[in-house]
Amino acid sequence: MTGGQLGRWANPRYLWRRFLHNLPAKLLALAVAVTLWFVATADRRANVEQGYDVPVTVSDTTGGRGVGTRTVSGLSPATVRVILSGRPERLRELSGDAIDAVVDVTGVPEGSFTRPVTVQAPTGTVLRRQTPERVQGFVDTLLTRTLPVTLSVAAPSETSVPRYAVTPGEASVSGPGRVVTTVRRLVSSPLSLAPGEDHEAPLIALNDQGAPVQGVITRPATVTVRRLDTGELPVKTLPVVLNRPPAALRVVSASVQPSSVRVVAAPELLANLREVPGTVTYHEGTYTAPVTLRVPAGAQVLERVNVRLTVERRTSLAPGTGSGTEPR
Repeated sequence: MTGGQLGRWANPRYLWRRFLHNLPAKLLALAVAVTLWFVATADRRANVEQGYDVPVTVSDTTGGRGVGTRTVSGLSPATVRVILSGRPERLRELSGDAIDAVVDVTGVPEGSFTRPVTVQAPTGTVLRRQTPERVQGFVDTLLTRTLPVTLSVAAPSETSVPRYAVTPGEASVSGPGRVVTTVRRLVSSPLSLAPGEDHEAPLIALNDQGAPVQGVITRPATVTVRRLDTGELPVKTLPVVLNRPPAALRVVSASVQPSSVRVVAAPELLANLREVPGTVTYHEGTYTAPVTLRVPAGAQVLERVNVRLTVERRTSLAPGTGSGTEPR
């Protein structure tokens, strides 16, 4: 470009004439360009962002162990916060359960781990960010145990002797080995059933302290409890009275367990009963002995009775000598 040409571009009057030259065409070209830009970026400008709480799932394809031999417990956190962008109508139809957030523990040895979480954005959306990016957990061997089902029902009245049946009588509990080994009993949820009634009862896994164990699965999840008796039975609760010891022995202490028993009999026979005599063999020392109960023919005692005794030999056989607890 020559010096004269450069001088023209520095002249304001020349620039103004150039600006006005073919002005309608220039304005039309500008309008077309702006329109094309708006059309090309319409989708991007219409997109919004929305957050979801997404549950973390586990992928484990570790070979050589067989299917279902490993399990993951104690995921922390169990959900991640995912921010997606997309068109409002697309985001409104999504929920956290429709988004995949996977932690892959393939090849991870048994024990604790910290691993990244991979989020797969659904079609029509873009992943903007996730919090946190890593989770912690514990890889353990999957263990299954079979245990008998313990029946749990409301305490019956003293005038009834209900009988129950539980189906099935056994159930399995499965989960992480370190958790399953703490299960001591499988107990049906407490029920109160009328005579002849049956009901489904959920199973509860309990530990040594009788507290529910979390993170295990029972199969089946429920059992059927059926009350077999047809109604109230003539029952009466009576105290147990022990026989007296030989004259040469003295009872220092006696603890009868239970101190009273339930007796089943015809109503007219029960009306005449005031106590249940019990026989025990006495000898020197401190010991626990069974008590033989005596009831009239036609009556039946529902409990077994034991007694904890401390017996010593009398130093004198004179009446009134010595002290201690004497059975009636």
